[in-house]
Amino acid sequence: MLSSFRRPTTSPAWQFVILITVVMFTGLSQGLLLPLLTIFLERMGVPSDLNGLNATALYFGTFVMMFFVERILRKLGYKRMLLGGMLVVTFALMLFPLFPSIGFWFVLRIVVGVGDSALHYATQLWAVTISPADRRGRNISLYGMAYGVGFSIGPLGIHLLGISDAAPFVFIVALFILVMLIVWIKLPNQDMNAMHGEARPEKRYARSYQWAWFALLPSFLYGYMESSMNSNFPVYALRLGLDQTWIAFLLPFFGLGALILQLPLGILSDRVNRKAVLMSCGIAGGLLFCLVPLVGDNPWGILILFMLIGGLVGSFFSLGLAYAADILPKAYLPSANVIASVHFSLGSIIGPNLGGFGIRYLSIGSMFYFLGIGYVLFSIIGFRFRGKAVVSEDQQTTQAS
Repeated sequence: MLSSFRRPTTSPAWQFVILITVVMFTGLSQGLLLPLLTIFLERMGVPSDLNGLNATALYFGTFVMMFFVERILRKLGYKRMLLGGMLVVTFALMLFPLFPSIGFWFVLRIVVGVGDSALHYATQLWAVTISPADRRGRNISLYGMAYGVGFSIGPLGIHLLGISDAAPFVFIVALFILVMLIVWIKLPNQDMNAMHGEARPEKRYARSYQWAWFALLPSFLYGYMESSMNSNFPVYALRLGLDQTWIAFLLPFFGLGALILQLPLGILSDRVNRKAVLMSCGIAGGLLFCLVPLVGDNPWGILILFMLIGGLVGSFFSLGLAYAADILPKAYLPSANVIASVHFSLGSIIGPNLGGFGIRYLSIGSMFYFLGIGYVLFSIIGFRFRGKAVVSEDQQTTQAS
């Protein structure tokens, strides 16, 4: 029995289960770390724009790492890439409570971003690759749901501050060590070159943009939304007069809405039209974002809106990846995943900075107006995109405008 457990699994289904477990705990760490550090910096009296700037360090690390991940993954393989990313994140998390300094935290957030970038790229690409086309939307939605579950549960770790300021970090580190053991024992070290071929198409990044630019935009919006909500909303809520208990209570409902609708939207997109699903959710979610400031400091009004908005736009990243996989050939998927991750990082860098600037210089609710306008504009732009599956497996191409 024990020897059977120690053998890596060859089942794609079980590999997928382990991958979504990894991404769930990664989401949990990010869902806790962002609001947790924001609360600490707000306690220190750090202005909202500088607080937002500090939060972007994580995504700056992610952004820089994306220029190297494809090459590193080809050299190391999926398993070593995952373990390396988790080791880097775990090491950085252990140092946060030991050195409570805004400057040192900025550096540590960059390190966390580098590790997150490695493990997210590997898990996303692996999950997309092993998913059959007729179940791709469902599987990627399950992947997104796993991240959403973790991200939603993460802020509940703020309650551990009642034990000590270090308790939330100890909790995350323990979880990461557990997941690393599972990955080390049960996952085979799949070779990227064997799964995608050693040859890399010419102009693969330019062609990925040319054929699937609209499908790659949701990753930017998702990164912008996620980082803005988790970095700026605690400041917004505290300045409305809500205490940190309400922050820990409200943020998970955003992810809960995504959790409820993620799989139904994925299945719907498999059966009808992924582009139409993205555009419809973008318009509805954008309009609801603009309603958040209108409910003021009513926590139940915020809760209801967060659930509705999360349900509509919480699956944007996963649906965008699935849509790009519909359009592009398998040989282009590594490059498309790099682009999606770069977009996510750029959105994540812009979100807290723009939101913090708006809170300080425009109005306390401006962060929600920025988010709403972004999603509505995305849906309007979609009317210009006529993307279809432009490449077959034998690389015969026809252009999609």
